[in-house]
Amino acid sequence: MEEDAALLAAIADGSERAFNVFVDRHQRAVRVFLRGLAPRSDADDIAQETFLAIWSRADRYRGAASVRSWLFAIAWRKAKDSHRRSFRRLGREAVHHDIHAVASDSVSLDERITLEQAMMSLSLAERAAVLLCLAGGFSHSEAAASLDMPLGTIKSHVSRGRERLKAVLESHK
Repeated sequence: MEEDAALLAAIADGSERAFNVFVDRHQRAVRVFLRGLAPRSDADDIAQETFLAIWSRADRYRGAASVRSWLFAIAWRKAKDSHRRSFRRLGREAVHHDIHAVASDSVSLDERITLEQAMMSLSLAERAAVLLCLAGGFSHSEAAASLDMPLGTIKSHVSRGRERLKAVLESHK
């Protein structure tokens, strides 16, 4: 944690090396999270936007939240902005979301498709909470800080999401 804060301070001072280390350390988790929210190509673009924001705004980190929470808050805002743009551009047409990176390798293709459909039945905010807490290992508090939502809302989103996913997967067996 302190190492990430030190990297941000170095990034704020213009250190490309610190930026590269920071990106190497966090890009996989950010991309997995974003691929659960957006199509793969969009998720990769959003991840790039997220890290560009880190490069240009590292000096804005104040330490009120963990670096990880701050990073995922930026990714979440970028994903919401992208979703709004896509929604306006595509109207009310559903957007295909690739969550295969989140699914376990032990899950069959049929189960992955079922899981993807179940994830799509969740709202964007519920999906984000589920991805962070159940797939990303975030605590409810960390997810609340990252998504800028009340703790109770995160708990509700995760609980509802878990139950919906469980019901869909059980009915599929």
